[in-house]
Amino acid sequence: MTDEYKQVAAHKALELVQEGMLIGLGSGSTARHFTEGLGRLVAEGLKVRGVPTSRATAELAAERGIPIVTELVGQIDLTVDGADEVDPSLNLIKGRGGALSREKLVAAASKRFVIVVDESKLVKQLGNGVLPVEVLPFLWRSTAERLTALGVSLVLRGGEEVPFVTDNGNLILDVSVEGGIKNPTDLGVELKKVTGVVEHGLFVGMTDTVIVAGPDGPKAIGRPPG
Repeated sequence: MTDEYKQVAAHKALELVQEGMLIGLGSGSTARHFTEGLGRLVAEGLKVRGVPTSRATAELAAERGIPIVTELVGQIDLTVDGADEVDPSLNLIKGRGGALSREKLVAAASKRFVIVVDESKLVKQLGNGVLPVEVLPFLWRSTAERLTALGVSLVLRGGEEVPFVTDNGNLILDVSVEGGIKNPTDLGVELKKVTGVVEHGLFVGMTDTVIVAGPDGPKAIGRPPG
């Protein structure tokens, strides 16, 4: 049922779309449902433009006939994306698909940032799974040492023989925090201070609304849609 719930949440978010909007298009399975739905609306005559957060999303949008913007002046009207974890304050962990840097750039440029998830993504405290951290490939082992000095453990995504490479040409270190992330704001600040870190998957204080789908249908948490 999880995929069905993802579709329900994504389709609920389509109700926020208006004619002429510039829309940030997220990455991942739930955001894909939104992009596909938006493509159907465009085919019916809706005029919008999209700002994709990954190459995969850009390809999907092009396939569905959604005009793409790659250079931005001004703000994005609405961004709809998924998340790996959502805490009660609407802080997020994102990036387990590897698109965290572009996702955060698009979110930061948005007037409204809406997350669509199934109810399994709701957690009491962030850090149940890994926290992705994007790092430069140059001297990445030194960057990893600086990160572990913060008291976390980590692994290189994909392993050293065939590491995962982001759309930006960087690597991902999947960080684990024993006992979970008690203060996402402070950890986010500390991670960004580490030389070699490009971006991390903590999205703190950025989310306006989370649309959650489960057995009882979709519900909105935070600022109501509309």
